[in-house]
Amino acid sequence: MAALLVDETTHEAPRQNGRRGSTRRRQPWSHTLLIILAAYFLVPLWWLIVASTKDINGLFTGAHGPMWFDDTFSFVTNIKQLFTQNGGLYWRWLGNSFLYAFTGGIGATILAVLAGYGFAKYKFRGRNLFFAMLLGSVMVPLTALVIPTFVLLAHFHLTNTIWAVILPSLLNPFGVYLMRVYSQDAVPDEMLDAARVDGAGEVRTFFSVALPLLKPALVTVLLLSVVGTWNNYFLPLAVLSDTKLLPVTVGLGAWQAQSTSGAAGTQLWNLVVTGSLISIIPLVISFLALQKYWQSGLSLGSIK
Repeated sequence: MAALLVDETTHEAPRQNGRRGSTRRRQPWSHTLLIILAAYFLVPLWWLIVASTKDINGLFTGAHGPMWFDDTFSFVTNIKQLFTQNGGLYWRWLGNSFLYAFTGGIGATILAVLAGYGFAKYKFRGRNLFFAMLLGSVMVPLTALVIPTFVLLAHFHLTNTIWAVILPSLLNPFGVYLMRVYSQDAVPDEMLDAARVDGAGEVRTFFSVALPLLKPALVTVLLLSVVGTWNNYFLPLAVLSDTKLLPVTVGLGAWQAQSTSGAAGTQLWNLVVTGSLISIIPLVISFLALQKYWQSGLSLGSIK
């Protein structure tokens, strides 16, 4: 018996050592893959930072190539020219983007939270049918809905107004789906029943019991909605014609088209690049400021 135990132990040890060796061999490849993926996503950002410090000549004929700084550092000059071009129109575009993104994002988050919680915690006739229709709408590309949305808004005389961008941004089917899936597990039915037994109404139960538990998913849906509305290009391009109502994405696209036309005195490539860099700063700040809520959501999921 002792010989058998020793034999099994000696066979088990090489197996364990073999597993450890294979794990160690896989680690360099996984690290290499992560480095390649990080470089893939960071190289465009690096190019944007470098290009925003160059003038028009440096963008196309730089002595050190497109991925390194030029001898002439023109970032401050580009900023001043950007904020004074066309009477400071970039400020107006940036303010429009804040208005559209945060109004549409907050509204879409509120509707998604209420709808997702209702689908998860209430039983009503046609719930599965309505949710199936919701999932079907997730599969439809947003660009395919722009023309029907334009026709609908034109019927109510809402084109070329701020509501032409805000109202469609309030609908976020994917956010509703996320909130339903999260509400099913994050909000126990026993807690809701206990609150009802204590005499709390449905509204008080939602705000006092359910909403604090939904905070990580709420922040996630809010960020997705804000980023989606901020980066939306095709919808504002189709429903807005007034230059003063354009968001920063469409406005920079107009400057890019103006520069591509090649007319004398209309080369604004340095302003397009610098404006693009400034336009992503609010999104980066939003992600960094709300990162702790994402971390709390991850820890909550690991406990479950």
